[in-house]
Amino acid sequence: MEKKIGNLFKGDKGIWTVFLFLCLISIVEVFSASSTLTYKTHNYLSPLIYHCGMIFLGVVVAIVILNIPCRYFKLMTPLLLLITYATLLWVLLWGESINGANRVIQLPGFTFQPSEIAKGTMVLTAAQILSAMQRDDDSGADPMAMKYVLFLVVPATMLIGLENLSTAILLFGVIFVMMFLARVPLKQMGKLTGVLVLLAGMFLGLVFWMANLDKEGQEMEQAQLNGQTEQVVQVDKKDKSAWEKLTHRFWTWKNRIAGKDDKDVPAEEYKVTDKNFQVTHANLAIATSGIIGKGPGNSVERDYLPQAFSDFIYAIIIEEMGIIGAVAVVFLYVILLFRTARIASRCENNFPAFLVMGLTLLLVFQAVINMCVAVDFGIVTGQPLPLVSKGGTSTIVNCAYIGMILSVSRSAKHKEKSVNTIEA
Repeated sequence: MEKKIGNLFKGDKGIWTVFLFLCLISIVEVFSASSTLTYKTHNYLSPLIYHCGMIFLGVVVAIVILNIPCRYFKLMTPLLLLITYATLLWVLLWGESINGANRVIQLPGFTFQPSEIAKGTMVLTAAQILSAMQRDDDSGADPMAMKYVLFLVVPATMLIGLENLSTAILLFGVIFVMMFLARVPLKQMGKLTGVLVLLAGMFLGLVFWMANLDKEGQEMEQAQLNGQTEQVVQVDKKDKSAWEKLTHRFWTWKNRIAGKDDKDVPAEEYKVTDKNFQVTHANLAIATSGIIGKGPGNSVERDYLPQAFSDFIYAIIIEEMGIIGAVAVVFLYVILLFRTARIASRCENNFPAFLVMGLTLLLVFQAVINMCVAVDFGIVTGQPLPLVSKGGTSTIVNCAYIGMILSVSRSAKHKEKSVNTIEA
């Protein structure tokens, strides 16, 4: 019996341990943080059953994928690229809106986020290009490697960024680090960094300019509705709709960036508004936690945070499990990063090494962003905590990433054993 269970949970035991602990924490905290969903459905078991079902399906997906040899992942790249670009265009044009942005595709019986599939696809693509274009003299990647990677990755990140800027930045950041690890010439990396800084500056200027134009248009329209101006402006509904589609995310981005200015307001003058509502209640959750927290299921702020089970679940973890729980969750992601780095160092080929590091960086970077937002150390982005937050597509896709990492760990482990046998 033990042998059969061991054959089922193949691969690196450290990765499995971290994965299962994160799943257990997820079940407990999502059940606790889903009070608002319980109030809407009048069924306190419904959110838990759904989330447990997603985790169970994710574990099954991980087990299936870990039994696929790593070399077969390369064969999936063309198909995944086709699916990625088709679904990203689909969601942009006809997707369902979530929190004011088109991010999901509605299909009979379920919805899914194309950006989740796109992240893994771009990492897989970059790993394949960077490994194939390593120079024979072991001096790093060919200069053309960056051009090929950017040619495929930049359009995808632009499509994602139109409705989900934080995910686009996360993805491109991971690809950037992957190119650095693949030893793309430093001169090229320096030029790319300069271009990115310049584009970031231009983008911030554009965001504030477009958002201000949108605000002026809203104020003028409201004044006309209130009879405060005699001037009548005829606005074509079709043109107005196109303008709104172009500018609605700029206004959101500006609010999130400018919202950090509230930190400079004196405590006696501080007011809770729509702009700082989530951050304020997240801070209250952390401030009332203590060393050991209030205990699972005893959160107070879960009833006030709109996304307590997703974007701000780390604040609920701190409130219920205290500083000890907060450090424990961080420690699990640190273990995941170091165990994966060890697996990558044992790989004989570059492709599996680049792949596992890219997938792990996706998970860890996203976790860092989520935790920084929860403790008010970053701009609110809407990034869930990987393998912990409630989700559908994101949960299953993240489990698939774990399955791919475990698949690589199996082959790396076998190669290490064979090397040790020869040396002995």
